[in-house]
Amino acid sequence: MYVGTLSFDLLLGDVHSLKEKRSLVRPIVAELQRKYAVSAAETGNQDLHRRAEVGLAVVSGDTVHLTDVLDRCERLVAARPEVELLSVRRRVHTDED
Repeated sequence: MYVGTLSFDLLLGDVHSLKEKRSLVRPIVAELQRKYAVSAAETGNQDLHRRAEVGLAVVSGDTVHLTDVLDRCERLVAARPEVELLSVRRRVHTDED
């Protein structure tokens, strides 16, 4: 069993309230969940207007499939025009870790 995680550090565009922030972050999280069947959530910087941290996790029995899903998720977030992807942290864990 392999568990892959991604943590995205995002800079949001012209956002002036937490409500505006949620209106940008929520669709990204929902699309990740819908398209790739991953667990995803806003995981940090909840009190900042222009920054967001989104984390996701996926479980697989195959590292090739796991890497493919993580790559697709990263490309999806990087392609969103309303956010700037500042950094991505990727981790892969095995059941022996």
